[in-house]
Amino acid sequence: MASTLRRRVFGNGNDTPTEPSPAQTPRNQSPVRPGEKVKVVHKRKETRKRKTTGIFFLGSLFGIIAAGFFAKSNDLIGFEFPELGDLSMDNLFEILPAGFVKDMRELVNGERDFLESYDAFSVGLKVRSEGLSSHHPMVLIPGVISTGLESWGTSNESLPYFRKRLWGSWSMMRALVMDKENWKRHIMLDHTTGLDPPGIKLRAAQGFDATDFFITGYWIWNKIIENLASLGYDPTNSFTAAYDWRLAYPNLEMRDQYFSRLKAHIEMAVKLDNKKVVLTSHSMGSQVVFYFFHWVASEQGGRGGDDWVERHVDSWINVSGCMLGAVKDVAAILSGEMRDTAQLNAFAVYGLEKFLSKEERAEIFRAMPGMSSMLPMGGNAIWGDLDGAPDDQPGQAVSFGSFLNFRTNQNWTIPKTNFTVDDAMQYLYDTTDDWYRDLVKRSYSQGVAHTMKEVTANELDPRKWINPLETRLPLAPSLKVYCFYGVGKPTERAYYYRSPELGALTNLNMTIDTALIQGDVDHGVVMGEGDGTVNLMSTGYMCNKGWNMKRYNPAGAKVTVVEMPHEPERFNPRGGPNTADHVDILGRSNLNELILRIAAGRGGEIQDYVVSSIREYAERAKIYEEE
Repeated sequence: MASTLRRRVFGNGNDTPTEPSPAQTPRNQSPVRPGEKVKVVHKRKETRKRKTTGIFFLGSLFGIIAAGFFAKSNDLIGFEFPELGDLSMDNLFEILPAGFVKDMRELVNGERDFLESYDAFSVGLKVRSEGLSSHHPMVLIPGVISTGLESWGTSNESLPYFRKRLWGSWSMMRALVMDKENWKRHIMLDHTTGLDPPGIKLRAAQGFDATDFFITGYWIWNKIIENLASLGYDPTNSFTAAYDWRLAYPNLEMRDQYFSRLKAHIEMAVKLDNKKVVLTSHSMGSQVVFYFFHWVASEQGGRGGDDWVERHVDSWINVSGCMLGAVKDVAAILSGEMRDTAQLNAFAVYGLEKFLSKEERAEIFRAMPGMSSMLPMGGNAIWGDLDGAPDDQPGQAVSFGSFLNFRTNQNWTIPKTNFTVDDAMQYLYDTTDDWYRDLVKRSYSQGVAHTMKEVTANELDPRKWINPLETRLPLAPSLKVYCFYGVGKPTERAYYYRSPELGALTNLNMTIDTALIQGDVDHGVVMGEGDGTVNLMSTGYMCNKGWNMKRYNPAGAKVTVVEMPHEPERFNPRGGPNTADHVDILGRSNLNELILRIAAGRGGEIQDYVVSSIREYAERAKIYEEE
């Protein structure tokens, strides 16, 4: 497999792609060849359920409970995890629906078998056998909610949790089930300041332990860390820049001096190793890196000057970066829902609502303004309007540009017309509390700059720094940008909404129309292209089109794109070495190999590999080169 992947991505020394070897094992075989397109089937497949995605948006207690199964039943209780106290897995299962528990037992049994059989260091050992070794200092920037959060408060309500993780541990699980209101007070930020509530102090865990596993048995960055170690990396030449993902980006610096610390660490690494660093980011972490590029150069930030990135950063590896946001963020903040919750069966919905209702989930999401950085950017120019969208498919009944849809003649109190992304964003601001709207609008911007003059002016406006459609890549001509992301996994793209059930005790104005199952609509959710979490227009537009425009990349930094088709193993709960799922891609074999080659100073061998229709979609977006 490794040789085939190298031919696909690294090339064979000329401009003609090398055909894969005919002598391939079934695992090596791929239905996709260079130049072919990945077609997403928008029908629900009759395959084994995989519900673990939910834990990565707090949208489903289903996913959180799933993590509990990764340990061996009550072995977790007592000696290994005393923080669970009187909470046993058996007691917990008694209050969950039987079908819910059965699904999770099946999933976790498969995951445990996989963990026991997987050769974790194989990619790193293979690359090292070719004579490669550590070269550039490495800095890892994790994505949303993958960093553990631990309590440092000493108030009466915080003392039981001192230095325990209230996000990303068994302490979180115990607090959520047995002390939910106190857990919510800790995890939600103050509405007025966007910082810690009075008497509460939660901080991001630090070091590799902060992001290697979400909870026992559920790896995130662990496989990349293992393979880097095989190449010669350790804490002296690699670093995890964990952060409190709940905070709006300006508050990351105000409260934690996050960007100042990141700048200082990079400068020290360059000074000690006499080599520029490689930044590797995932998901929301790629937005954090893009914001940092502006902050570090600006007189309003790090005051490093326009040449700071050129002097300190060799490469930026952007893994599954949600550069233009994610449309599922709108549904999560609007009504506390997404596909993971909409498609649960009735018993699982009951269990989820028992612990965290839709209204509670929306309340929590809004009180984590860092997550609102992933609201979709580019408006109708990127996401389409009622007349069509760039990523519409031939023969599609309803355009993706019709983002929030409403059935007529249902005697519901709903808007009279369907919403585009622009309409949905305005509705969100109009119907949420003033504190939320004000906090988001003073922290972020979702627009488009159509001229070089606008882009240049936006360098003075920190609200624009997360948005690559309003600001530019750094003035670093030797910077190398690598975009690695998954394709071919259905990803939520539009929704059908309705008013809440009659008699429902809720302050929500509307909820997903989960009863609607018709054509391409599955429980009120319409699927498009992406990696299962982030839409293809978000991961792929800037890499394939936007950063080829002069105003968004004036220094001409080289951008290399490698798309990774989703080819999961049928019985592997995390998809195996060829998965392209948004989170599980971090364990994908050829992603790990590409990262190691860049770390070893061999990134120049990597060639573009694009199999989706993203370049066609990008040409249809209503954003044009300035004349």
